[in-house]
Amino acid sequence: MSRFMVKKVLHQAANRLLPQNANCIAISTTNNTATATAVITTTNTPRRLFQSGSNSSNTNNDGQETRTPRAGSYRSPWTILKEEMEGIKTMKPPGTPVPREADILIVGGGAIGSSVAYWMKQKDPTGGSIVILERDPVYTRASTMLSAGGIRHQFGVRENVELSLFASDFLCNLKEHLSVIHEDPPDVQFNHQGYLMLAEPHNAECLVKNVKMQNEVGARVALYNKSQLAEKFPWLNLEGIECGSFGLEGEGWFDPWSLVRALKQKNLSLGVKYIHGELMNFEFCHLDRGMPSGLNFKLDSAVIRTKDGHEHEMRFAIVVNCAGPWAADVAEMAKIGLGEGDLQYPLPVEPRKRYIYVVHCPDGPLLDCPFVVDCSGSYVRREGLGHNYICGSSPLCGEDEPDIANFDVDYEFYENTVWPNIANRVPAFNACKLRSAWAGYYDYNVFDQNLIIGNHPFHRNFIFANGLSGHGLQHSLAVGKAVKEIVLDGEYKTVDLSRFHFERLMKQEPIDEVGIV
Repeated sequence: MSRFMVKKVLHQAANRLLPQNANCIAISTTNNTATATAVITTTNTPRRLFQSGSNSSNTNNDGQETRTPRAGSYRSPWTILKEEMEGIKTMKPPGTPVPREADILIVGGGAIGSSVAYWMKQKDPTGGSIVILERDPVYTRASTMLSAGGIRHQFGVRENVELSLFASDFLCNLKEHLSVIHEDPPDVQFNHQGYLMLAEPHNAECLVKNVKMQNEVGARVALYNKSQLAEKFPWLNLEGIECGSFGLEGEGWFDPWSLVRALKQKNLSLGVKYIHGELMNFEFCHLDRGMPSGLNFKLDSAVIRTKDGHEHEMRFAIVVNCAGPWAADVAEMAKIGLGEGDLQYPLPVEPRKRYIYVVHCPDGPLLDCPFVVDCSGSYVRREGLGHNYICGSSPLCGEDEPDIANFDVDYEFYENTVWPNIANRVPAFNACKLRSAWAGYYDYNVFDQNLIIGNHPFHRNFIFANGLSGHGLQHSLAVGKAVKEIVLDGEYKTVDLSRFHFERLMKQEPIDEVGIV
């Protein structure tokens, strides 16, 4: 075909794609102020409302595309042809790195986001396109990778126990779930050492009540009095301790990186697309349905910036917020907490920095060392078989919360708080040496430190999976399945999480969980 004929065909394609009877109505919000912005729409489709701090135009003054538009929007044929030609030269797949549309967009590709995608594909491996957006593909800042990797059934809320029981069963059958053809079977190095929760006299009654509930749900947790603890764990100093609970089955710790890697590998084999980019904002459809002003719109698409600085618009049917500590930022892009009516309630999740310290103790306990949680709030567990241990603690009050501006470690917190607590409970740690340390973030729910899941009451296609406050890794597998059940089944079938929905924030009905570490 001659160059002239190619040009003619492309112009014909452009005429088919260009909207007719276009009008220009849009809104751009920047720092809580609104300005009019031109945008092409049609009389036969909903009008678009932009939420963006930058120019919403898709081209610059030279006519070059600065933002790849969503599916259904006009694109220059010359731009499309250029992408095709570059694909031939570089052997890249044709088209843009970010799809112009997807059935489900998952913001955050850590344990929870990858779990959501996995369970969605289990329902129908060939149906529905799923895109996971992750701005840190090597997970250097991910809460999942920077956690202590623990899993326990010892919670004070029934649903939390059920979520952990599901996760334990999944991990025990990991090869059955996440194996991929022509790849080595996954191994998360699950250490079944159990948790040991210690209680002082004034907390003993609560511990006894929790253990009874945990066993009724299906966990295997033993309650030990002081003499039984001394016999089973002779290396403990039990001064001030009344009793303790010990997980006999399904508790311990595992390698977070291995789990996320296995989930990602499985998802890729099932057709899930992982995108390295950052969510910049959402765009909305204008609805002419007699709704009040300020509430006549719905979520329609996302603006994603890739590492080359280019922006892409992607239309979606459903978006799942799995952004961990930064989940509130994603919610605000959807005007949650910034609008009227149901949109006036913000997502109460924020990053909280926690430290994990690695110590060497030549005389410390070995194979009989569980994940010990002291009544002071400090914890310690074995790491390998070389007399290495990891330990840490949460601040005693909100005023002591560390600065989240960086990942710097506070070694004075170890010297003044963590070390004295663990050395008091395990005297052998008086001779331990600090080897290294790191910091990570909790996605901390400041309302009640519990999961927020389900549809937003206004944006029905916006799904929460946030606020797990330190137990996100161990609950990620069950939360992912719960999201699948909400979206594809319309009801919970595995664990009923109805009372963990966003509406409890609006009604001021917190769920009291005493088992936050």
